[in-house]
Amino acid sequence: MSERITRAQIPMSEMTITPGSACQGCGAALAARLAFKALGPNVIRHTIPCCPDSVTKTPRSGGVFEGGGALLTGTAHGLAAIGRSDVKAVAFFGDGGTYDIGFQGLSGAAERNENVFVITKDNEAYMNTGNQRSGSTPKYSRTSTTPVGVASRGKTTHKKNIPFIFAAHYVPYVATASVGYPEDLIAKVNYAKEIEGFKMLIIQAPCPVGWRFDPAKTIDIARSGVQTGVWPLMEIEYGETFKLNYKPKELKPVTEYLKPQARFRHMTDDEVNEIQEFTTGRWESLLKSDESGKIII
Repeated sequence: MSERITRAQIPMSEMTITPGSACQGCGAALAARLAFKALGPNVIRHTIPCCPDSVTKTPRSGGVFEGGGALLTGTAHGLAAIGRSDVKAVAFFGDGGTYDIGFQGLSGAAERNENVFVITKDNEAYMNTGNQRSGSTPKYSRTSTTPVGVASRGKTTHKKNIPFIFAAHYVPYVATASVGYPEDLIAKVNYAKEIEGFKMLIIQAPCPVGWRFDPAKTIDIARSGVQTGVWPLMEIEYGETFKLNYKPKELKPVTEYLKPQARFRHMTDDEVNEIQEFTTGRWESLLKSDESGKIII
């Protein structure tokens, strides 16, 4: 059995810290590894409360949930003031810091078209504080604040359509990615990092602890999310131009994504059918947008 390598022995091309603060099978840690390897060393990583935290070797600036967008903006302005166009202000936020508590500051930064890059690792709940529901939590998901019992069937509403919400700010670039499709993820980071103005990449990052699945199945779960249409891979530029990056001839049934996750184990056939209809309807709408090249609501 080989000895574990030390932090100093990790090549600089690998910008992540091993093992860092991540759990086994952590999709967010993999998202960080892929994204920051593509970004390179000239990055100041901005963070707010989320997990995992100590995941990259880049310089880091941290703040509160509400201040993420403002802190990121301030760094970008400071870099511009000293002429450091070679260094990028990049956020690595969770869904709570993007969809919910941190939304106001990010919305303001988007509206002003600040020259920042927001990378969101979406594990669909507040995982670092015990798996409380967020605006990103899917309908019927069991969390510590949306339990399953006589009077509760898990979360009662669908997750926010955050890519379209930020696209409605008419920013240069908004995209989704998945740790199950690393080539697509890296290509989007490489493309976005050269764009002037506000960029956002939302990465689905399965959480074995909160989603309750075998940590060895992280990539399988991530790929299933894309293949069933639950997590479409797409790009939106300037609030109008639209492109789907993955278009199978036929989507797999959502049961292939839902069943391996114990957070959905309580769902009835009727509830599964409801999610299937919702997913199918949204997919058909996205296909129309892709065909026209423009967002069709």
